[in-house]
Amino acid sequence: MSEPAIRIEELRIVRGGRTVLPDFSCEVASGSVTGLLGPSGSGKTTLIRAVVGVQQVAGGTVEVLDHAAGSAPLRSRIGYMTQAPSVYGDLTVRENLAFFARVLRVTRDVVESTLTDVGLGDYGARIVNNLSGGERARVSLATALLGAPDLLVLDEPTVGLDPVLRRDLWDLFRGLAARGTTLLVSSHVMDEADRCDTLLLIRAGRLVAHATPDELRARTGTRDLDAAFLKLIEEAP
Repeated sequence: MSEPAIRIEELRIVRGGRTVLPDFSCEVASGSVTGLLGPSGSGKTTLIRAVVGVQQVAGGTVEVLDHAAGSAPLRSRIGYMTQAPSVYGDLTVRENLAFFARVLRVTRDVVESTLTDVGLGDYGARIVNNLSGGERARVSLATALLGAPDLLVLDEPTVGLDPVLRRDLWDLFRGLAARGTTLLVSSHVMDEADRCDTLLLIRAGRLVAHATPDELRARTGTRDLDAAFLKLIEEAP
């Protein structure tokens, strides 16, 4: 068995005087697609920020790819897509990717192939501010993919996208995992949860379940993941 890509032990995070994650522990397997699910305000984004090393923590440890979260050796090994697109609105799509490509020292060919991967091959010359919300999200995803990261952390990556594009992006995610990339994906869409190898279900900053989709169905006696999640959330203390 390989070492986990992410190991979190007794993580405690306080924001604005409120304890968001009181004592959170989990592991994420290398080369897996792990879904992070939970109601709004459950702590998903805070947990993601801790993994990528941009969240101040009050206690516990977060280890990523055998390093402390946020340490220098991880900067080129993690791709992070935030919930709000993190791109420059006054630049074109291609200019955005070219900028990040220079930072990551990747070639123009990688920029063009990445644009194609996220369905933006014909959008390179368009100004980002003139794109739809879903299109801007895809530009942000493209910047996260540029450096061929070992760990890809995606916060609601398919919000606002049509079903065909969502399917295509999930095919891309599965292909990345097959080549050894670890993916941690926050989502609230149940058909996307079914595409994951493992699911982390959290409520009020606590881990309610860590299991495969089929294990969750068996545990709750349901055939539908929506029903399984509702049952687990309602039963959680």
